[in-house]
Amino acid sequence: MQSEHVALGLKQNWRQFTILVIVNAFVGGMVGLERTIFPQFAETFFGISSKTAILSFIVAFGLSKAFTNYFTGKLANQLGRRNLLLIGWLLATPVPIMLLYATHWNWIVIANILLGVSQGLTWSSTVVMKIDLVGEKDRGFAMGLNEFAGYFAVGVIAFLTGYLASHYGIKPYPFYLGIGLSLLGFFTTLFWVKDTRTFVVQESKQTNKNILDNIFIQTTLKNKTLSAVTQAGLVNNLNDGMMWGLFPIILLSYGFNTNTVGVLTAAYPTVWGIGQLFTGKMSDIYSKKKMLFWGMLIQGIAIILVPYTKHFYGLLILASVLGFGTALVYPTFLSTIAQATPPQQRAESVGVFRLWRDLGYAIGAIISGVMADFLGVEYAIIWIGLLTIASSFVIQYRMEAKKMV
Repeated sequence: MQSEHVALGLKQNWRQFTILVIVNAFVGGMVGLERTIFPQFAETFFGISSKTAILSFIVAFGLSKAFTNYFTGKLANQLGRRNLLLIGWLLATPVPIMLLYATHWNWIVIANILLGVSQGLTWSSTVVMKIDLVGEKDRGFAMGLNEFAGYFAVGVIAFLTGYLASHYGIKPYPFYLGIGLSLLGFFTTLFWVKDTRTFVVQESKQTNKNILDNIFIQTTLKNKTLSAVTQAGLVNNLNDGMMWGLFPIILLSYGFNTNTVGVLTAAYPTVWGIGQLFTGKMSDIYSKKKMLFWGMLIQGIAIILVPYTKHFYGLLILASVLGFGTALVYPTFLSTIAQATPPQQRAESVGVFRLWRDLGYAIGAIISGVMADFLGVEYAIIWIGLLTIASSFVIQYRMEAKKMV
């Protein structure tokens, strides 16, 4: 592709953008594979009842994904986005097979390390490629579509695995979905996805943003906007890691069957996914700072109310409200990071943000698992909710109130 033929914009690149949306749906589906069935899977096949031990697979996933995100950002300009995406799919292929035939819990942990590496490569690559294609105008909308595809697929597969486990058993049918998704993702990428580095070169010619000194320090601590967004991303995934591990456990303790647990656990990522169709575009129009503040605050309040709600419809409403709060912030995180960073450094800055954001999975799983074992599941959930509310006020008082936010 020659640079003179490159045109930034969603309309100009809709075919390639649509392919990447479909690919990211396959990426999200791989995570949805574990959302509903894993607590019961751990107890039924491996005799594990400790909350900390059960959540160890989320720790493994979060750590491996987080550090892969960082290196994906650093390597994106050198090796190419498409090449990293292909490698990610190759690593995803054996994961559902390992889960299906594992004879020891350590194999589950190893499979989730591999899944985390795969997710870091695939999801980060699709995020960066869409940002490259669309340019400044529709960046939030693009991120909304990207995250919608991923998290709607998480919800759909979470529901399907719960349904299959309830009607046919935890093994083998839920894991067959993962095998199909990994093959579809790899071959779609191989035959139809094109690299987008040329678009970065084109956009770099049109921008007047100054190059940032030490992008890791700027994104993590120094730059007020970037660091405020980064801490909120970490806390967001911290509470998501808790919901991933503890929400099914508390639902089972209330006496709900696997099928009902599947509906309730799917509601949160489904609303999260669908909501981003609208909130992504909102972040192109309205104050990013206000969207991030209210999104984190709404999440925290919904989480705190979960232990006090034991009826199906009340829990369904709370899961949906939590999904809406997450939808407000998720595409806004990425569009803010992209807008605050020069094009040449965007992939690395997104990688640093996603490093800290996905470390939240591991931190949330460890904290909530230990608290649940020693103090009870309800206490762990309330504590994570309070931490989420605190994060909203960091956004309010640290993030710069410029036109872009």
